[in-house]
Amino acid sequence: MTLLHFLILLPLIAAVIIPVVYKYQKDIHLGWFVLPVPFVIVSYLFTLIPTVKSGSNIYYTLNFMPKIGMNFDVYIDGLGLLFAILISGIGTLVVLYSIGYLSKDEKLGNFYVYLLMFMAAMLGVVTIDNVLMLYMFWELTSISSFLLIAFWTTKERSTYGAQKSMLITMFGGFMMLGGFILLSIITETFSIREMIASSDVIASSGVGVIALVLILLGAFTKSAQFPFYIWLPDAMEAPTPVSAYLHSATMVKAGLYLVARFTPVFMWSLTWVNTILIIGLITLAWASFNAVVKDDMKAVLAFSTVSQLGLIMSLLGLGALAVTAGFNEEIFTVAVIAAVFHIINHATFKGALFMVTGIVDHQTGTRSIKRLGALMTIMPISFTITLITAFSMAGLPPFNGFLSKEMFLEAMFEISQSNITILSTISVLFPLLAILGSIFTFVYSMKLIFGVFTGESFDTPKEPSEAPMLMLISPVILASLVVIIGLFPNILSNTIISPAASAILDRQNFVDVSISFWHGVTPALLSTILIVLVGALLYYFRESWMFIYDYIKERFTLNNFYDQSLVNSTKYSNKVTNTLSTGFLRTYLLYIFGFLTIFSIVTMFRTGLNLSLTDLAPIGIQEVILIVVILVSLGIIMITKSRMVSIIMLGAVGFSMALFFVFFRAPDLALTQLAIETVTTTLFLVCFYHLPKVSKLPETRQFKLTNFIVAVMVGAVSILIGLSAYSHRIFESISEYHIEHVYDLAAGKNMVNVILVDFRGYDTVFETVVFAIAGIGIYILMRMTSLRKDDENEEHT
Repeated sequence: MTLLHFLILLPLIAAVIIPVVYKYQKDIHLGWFVLPVPFVIVSYLFTLIPTVKSGSNIYYTLNFMPKIGMNFDVYIDGLGLLFAILISGIGTLVVLYSIGYLSKDEKLGNFYVYLLMFMAAMLGVVTIDNVLMLYMFWELTSISSFLLIAFWTTKERSTYGAQKSMLITMFGGFMMLGGFILLSIITETFSIREMIASSDVIASSGVGVIALVLILLGAFTKSAQFPFYIWLPDAMEAPTPVSAYLHSATMVKAGLYLVARFTPVFMWSLTWVNTILIIGLITLAWASFNAVVKDDMKAVLAFSTVSQLGLIMSLLGLGALAVTAGFNEEIFTVAVIAAVFHIINHATFKGALFMVTGIVDHQTGTRSIKRLGALMTIMPISFTITLITAFSMAGLPPFNGFLSKEMFLEAMFEISQSNITILSTISVLFPLLAILGSIFTFVYSMKLIFGVFTGESFDTPKEPSEAPMLMLISPVILASLVVIIGLFPNILSNTIISPAASAILDRQNFVDVSISFWHGVTPALLSTILIVLVGALLYYFRESWMFIYDYIKERFTLNNFYDQSLVNSTKYSNKVTNTLSTGFLRTYLLYIFGFLTIFSIVTMFRTGLNLSLTDLAPIGIQEVILIVVILVSLGIIMITKSRMVSIIMLGAVGFSMALFFVFFRAPDLALTQLAIETVTTTLFLVCFYHLPKVSKLPETRQFKLTNFIVAVMVGAVSILIGLSAYSHRIFESISEYHIEHVYDLAAGKNMVNVILVDFRGYDTVFETVVFAIAGIGIYILMRMTSLRKDDENEEHT
């Protein structure tokens, strides 16, 4: 195991140690013990920047399950390093923030264990080259995020949001696994790098598009794209450090990472480009429109996150054209650079905004914008942080969000003027959707600033005051990065952005990245001016147009569709269960035998049923007599109403089978059958003698006819399977092996005994274990019955 493997697993190792620390050390906040973990990781990752910048990607392999090809292969290039630094860097600030946010009365042990699980899972997702291992870490993010969202288990909305996020993201994850399996079948590898090298093979296969769609489902559900975004607003019931970490900087960006990583794999498909681009723009416009009407600060930021994720997704879709043959690479390379740049910018300003929201809630007791106001003079540091980061989110200079937003608008205008056949008919809508989404982004950004920190003051549950310094350090650092990156954007150009963009484009030579504020009077600049003017007017006159949200009826929303789906699935599954689960063993046997016969018949006819009856043994008069005896005995069992007669006839069937074994020269089996039949017949007689005299339930003609049909079908299918297996042997009979080696390998002469004890010794051992467990269970039941009777006697006495 290399140091890189160890650092990825370090949060999981710490998660195991934390409960022990928490048990014996409660005087010091547990977060102080957790803080070194992400700090050590991000410190090491920064040392890898020169290596990756020089073009030397890092690759280490470690066998995990080599038999199935599931290896712990770590691959660090510009893209993986970018996300790993964000995960560990923002993780460090979130842990520091949580020390001030969460009191010692909370279940800190649980919180930090879940948080570290999630950190390790995300690090695994962005650094793993093996798709099976990637899927394992991917689902671990869903599980750990479920636990974090439901951290306050007493709140119904927390558990509801956790369940919703898990159902939607795990559905997408399962679809993604199907896509991975299809790709591995096509390329005969589980390595992402080798899949990229085999993209032409994937393109020529008939199922490449299916794999593409399945992987996009995984990406869209995790990154809350339309129509799967509905889980993210409900996930905001989690503690604010969780929202700042999972739902702004890390988990929701896992889908973006997946799209970026697999863009070179599907570079041949315009379906990949069109789907990502269009879904991203729809998500951007729709989510920003819905964010404006929300009153809860975290709800505004939730829809804002969805909107920003849509923006980045659309840039990745547009940038995919840079690696698609036949298109102008220079135009669409800018889109990839903008996507990478905005991923960084979004993590800085949105992480800080979530933290400030937590501060406001912590210091005032509410997040309702209608109940807040005039906090600017009371909380000046929080106001300054909000002003900087909200302006950045709105795309105003001189902050980093302005730069990436300008690049986004420029890319949308470029695509509207291109002559791409698939997109040419609707490409004029792309800049319109981009401008529309940006206008509403400006409106809700102003709402967060002026609705919370200016205007009239209201009575809040707690007396407002500025947050303690421990809670302010992290958002201050992020707000400082917003300003520094905005003023000096090229400090990241060749160190972080260029290697990441080159990895997405699968280029050996790094792309040239140069970011500046002034590019002349361009359509993007004019659009920004329009966005600010229209956005300011809409915010100022917001009361006059908010009525349009009244026309969005709850029963027609995606949330209502999700809720009704859960209700209906529960109702109909209960109905099906109650219909099928009758409580009668014969009903369940009917299902089993019915499915077995239908499945066997369909399989035999699909594969072809060729029977050869030329090599069958002759049937003698003695076999005919025994068959007649068995049939007559079974007929009497079916029609008689006497238990005694039924038991005797059942014994006759068993003893006749023993005679068959004698005729077939299997004396051991015959003796075993005789012994078992004698014991079971005796036990039946004893048991039925003590049972109450209850008459048989009346049976309808339909019931008898159904049983008759199923019985005939089972018998016929069993005969056909036996004859087919005898007629067409795929392998030589193993009996010859047993005959040859019964003495030299097992030192025995009785072949049946040797098979049971030596050749199939494990089977016999575990069969014995099964009988032993059953015996122990029977003994416990007998003891419980005996003890219960003793207790009843004592109470009676």
